[in-house]
Amino acid sequence: MSKAYVLRILSWVVLGVLLGYLLGAKATAQVSSPADQEQDQSATTVKVNVNVVQLFFNVKDKKGALIPSLTKDDFAVFEDGKPQTVKYFAAESNLPLTLGILIDSSGSQTRVLDMEKEVGGDFLTQILRDKDLAFVISFDVDVDLLQDFTNSVHALKVALNSARINTAGGGGTGIPGLGGGTVPTVGAPRGTLLYDAVYLAAHDELAQQVGRKAMVLLTDGEDQGSQLKIKDAIEAAQKSDSIAYVLLCADRAFYGFGGYSGDREMRKLTEETGGRVIEVGNKMEKLKAGFDQIANELRSQYNIGYTPTNAKLDGTFRKVEIRVKNKDYKVQSRTGYYAVARQD
Repeated sequence: MSKAYVLRILSWVVLGVLLGYLLGAKATAQVSSPADQEQDQSATTVKVNVNVVQLFFNVKDKKGALIPSLTKDDFAVFEDGKPQTVKYFAAESNLPLTLGILIDSSGSQTRVLDMEKEVGGDFLTQILRDKDLAFVISFDVDVDLLQDFTNSVHALKVALNSARINTAGGGGTGIPGLGGGTVPTVGAPRGTLLYDAVYLAAHDELAQQVGRKAMVLLTDGEDQGSQLKIKDAIEAAQKSDSIAYVLLCADRAFYGFGGYSGDREMRKLTEETGGRVIEVGNKMEKLKAGFDQIANELRSQYNIGYTPTNAKLDGTFRKVEIRVKNKDYKVQSRTGYYAVARQD
């Protein structure tokens, strides 16, 4: 295993522990405004000199269809079981979107990687607007930032297309962490650093941004060799206020009979952050449909903000529940946030 890689992972963990109160969570937004600000103002103009929890979410009927045009009075918000007063509400969010595309380039994706590149590029063309930003990360035996924040769809597509299958036992000659190549393994094999990639995308990239944030993972969900655990990845995503979607591109034939179980941990990640898993297998049309569903959900988000009755910024996890009056509707939202002050 690369010594530099191990040191880099350890530095992420140490920094996450030491600086969690300073940089980690951005779960609360600290903004300022006149005291007579209207309660139902949108998040683009509300500025109050207190910590505000901001929730982006979707509402669906029993068949999974999106429900638009609900009003603030249709919802009630609870934190740790206690009702909260909604300070602002928007039925359609026009806030800029910060998006991360994480593409699995491990050996198991050999038959689907080209499909992911093509359809992922079309999705970026469809979803990104002038004020939006996106980045691209690939993960295999290492985690590589192929393109940092940009609003250039062309640059993002170039980055996606640069992803190459890279395996621990392959013949790559690149430098680990700088775009590919083989990495010697010690102990458990390192082939798909999925959890490390989610942590990096959340902690190093999305946590530094404000507003609407999401990551889309193109993967079979199988992790092999990450230094971090799924719980670390989930916590980092929650602290960065990011919604995680997973397009489960699993070529089942690669694993043989009974050898695949990647969907289980991915469902944990998405359910905790307000996204979901969409199974596409190795079918182009299913992948296109999955990307279309994500685009529709991101464009149809409700946005609620409230000032918590529990004002302590003690770093604890607060469970949040959004209830809708129509009991036949289901709210798709993150399960909570970490009470840490944002540092500007």
